[in-house]
Amino acid sequence: MNARVSRRDAFGLLAVVAASSLMTAIPSAVAQGIPLAIKGYDPVAYFTDGAPTRGVAEIEEYEWGGVRYRFSRAEHRELFKADPGRYAPQFGNFCAMALSKGELVEADPENWLISDGKLYVFGKPAGPDLFRKDLAGNIARANQNRLLLPKH
Repeated sequence: MNARVSRRDAFGLLAVVAASSLMTAIPSAVAQGIPLAIKGYDPVAYFTDGAPTRGVAEIEEYEWGGVRYRFSRAEHRELFKADPGRYAPQFGNFCAMALSKGELVEADPENWLISDGKLYVFGKPAGPDLFRKDLAGNIARANQNRLLLPKH
């Protein structure tokens, strides 16, 4: 059996294939250009569960402040969307203790502290205890050094 495809049908098929591959490539390309906040951990879980919890990729991410947040539950995403400033870590992906010393060190979301309703993350397990030793002073110095943080 000889099947013949007209030139017009071939171009139409080619256009459909190209468009469908482009449509699936665009969202992932866009998402890849926006950094993931706190290594994909759920910022709301620190407050509601009292523990660092990884967000899951299957739950829709939320972009705020130039980064993408992941969540362990859809309810957490909705809480975050309603008040991102309440749940986002104070210095983004950076260690609060290091920033208080004028240094930029990537935080490990497993090392954290909530004080006065604010989330702080740290680069090392000793970070929360060191930060607490002069809490007000460390917060003030870290806030003064915010200019060191990269702009998104």
